[in-house]
Amino acid sequence: MAVKQRKRLGDLLVDANLISVQQLQRALTVKKPGQKLGNYLVHEQMITEEQLVDALEVQLGISRVSLNRFPFEPHLFRFVPKDFASKNELIPLSQNGNKIVVAMADPMDFFAIEDLRMMTSFQIEPVLALREEIIRAIERYYQLDSSVVKELSQEAEKDLNEADEQITDEAAPMIQLVNQVLFSAHKQRASDIHIEPFENRVFIRYRIDGRLKTVRTFPKGIHSALIARVKIMANLNITDHRLPQDGRTKFSIEGEVMDLRISTLPTIFGEKIVIRLLNASQLVLNLSELDFNGYNLATFRKLIEQPSGLILLTGPTGSGKTSTLYTALQHLNKEESNIVTIEDPVEYQLEGINQVQVNNQFGLNFATGLRSILRQDPNIVMIGEIRDKETAEIAIRASLTGHLVFSTLHTNDAIASIPRLIDMGMEPYLVVSALSGVVTQRLVRKVCNHCKESYEPTVMEKELLEKYQIVTNKIYRGKGCPACDDSGYQGRMAIHELFQLDQGLRELLMNQKSLHAVREEAKNKGMVLLVEDGLRKVEAGLTTIEEVLKVAFDH
Repeated sequence: MAVKQRKRLGDLLVDANLISVQQLQRALTVKKPGQKLGNYLVHEQMITEEQLVDALEVQLGISRVSLNRFPFEPHLFRFVPKDFASKNELIPLSQNGNKIVVAMADPMDFFAIEDLRMMTSFQIEPVLALREEIIRAIERYYQLDSSVVKELSQEAEKDLNEADEQITDEAAPMIQLVNQVLFSAHKQRASDIHIEPFENRVFIRYRIDGRLKTVRTFPKGIHSALIARVKIMANLNITDHRLPQDGRTKFSIEGEVMDLRISTLPTIFGEKIVIRLLNASQLVLNLSELDFNGYNLATFRKLIEQPSGLILLTGPTGSGKTSTLYTALQHLNKEESNIVTIEDPVEYQLEGINQVQVNNQFGLNFATGLRSILRQDPNIVMIGEIRDKETAEIAIRASLTGHLVFSTLHTNDAIASIPRLIDMGMEPYLVVSALSGVVTQRLVRKVCNHCKESYEPTVMEKELLEKYQIVTNKIYRGKGCPACDDSGYQGRMAIHELFQLDQGLRELLMNQKSLHAVREEAKNKGMVLLVEDGLRKVEAGLTTIEEVLKVAFDH
């Protein structure tokens, strides 16, 4: 067997013609003391991690496993401490009698294998896995020692009714659990954490790139203590389980301060909590980084730099409207401008901009707040959302009296904003006169750059592309890899539809022409439909047709 040969990794890679003898000698000379040769070669892009693992698999005759959906045996984690697993890039997989199967990035690390054998008193059978998969598995599954969960369950079962009152800042095991859930979510780029109670278990789910994924389950016995800990962090009432509550707090992760927005909801099996993770350092504040195509970027810049008018952003919750609004406000944030916002809630704090938080408990809603804002001599006003006739009326009149007003609406496309405002009770001529432009946006997942591959589109895909004058024999998809958790996607981007009103379009609307006629005229003047913008980004290899059609209508 290969383990008996004790052949060095460098020699194996030379034998596989992946590197030359000269490259090996230079790598051994240049790499840092203690740095593994394989890690150095991958880091310097002399070989890929796939090539490294393939070479080891062939040369050593050691099996390779994929950890993305591997059925781990959690009881083995107590034999191998997390620090040792992280340092040596390995993770235990399964037990067979007195033997433990261990996934290793470097199965030729005989010192780690021997230390593991001495530590566990088991025979060690190494198998191959990608380093990135091992690191992700360690972060995902070494969240909390099983003995701590057991301890918390036993404490909760002793006096479940008093569990809430027992959770204080000295309750170290529960603090550790919550902190590790937050840390793991941050590591996996989650935007939201869902803590969901059911009859016998508590599920922890993360929303990553817009998709929910179950990452951990806990015994139902710790639910009350877990909810109480999160409530204490957000300064919520831990004794009230009957009404929804909202709060926020800050949490530091690896030097980054995260804003946590926390919402509770009573369900039949107990309170559900959703934690939204907001990282101000990741907020895009440059117009060129908003994923606009060239035409839309120039049009949007022209719209927001005009002195007055009403500019709307539309789209469902979680489509990135707030980020686009904040970026526009930051672009306009000059010494000579007085910018005031009223939001529910204030998601990010922007220096130099006066931000007001809605407080319905004390009668401060969008309409009352907006009236007060207009007495504050503003140049630019941002309203979190137009929800009713009163708010719409004040916003429209403010835009007609020399203010630049930004707000959001929930509509399917840009032009549909006009009938929505009219349905609220606004006079059509006021809406058409005040409105300068509407941006509709959606978020789509981006093709993973690590596993992107081209393919010839199907007949139906070609027909759809050609309908929007896109002719290509090559589009892209992700085949799935450890970097994207085998999904083929990593990260998200925006697609847009920007409707700018000019005198000709206003005349069509004043004459009560159909929305179809207005849309066709806008297209003739250069408007790019939402689905067309998405398909252009498919052509550029940024996303897939499937993603675009999930969020955009094929008109």
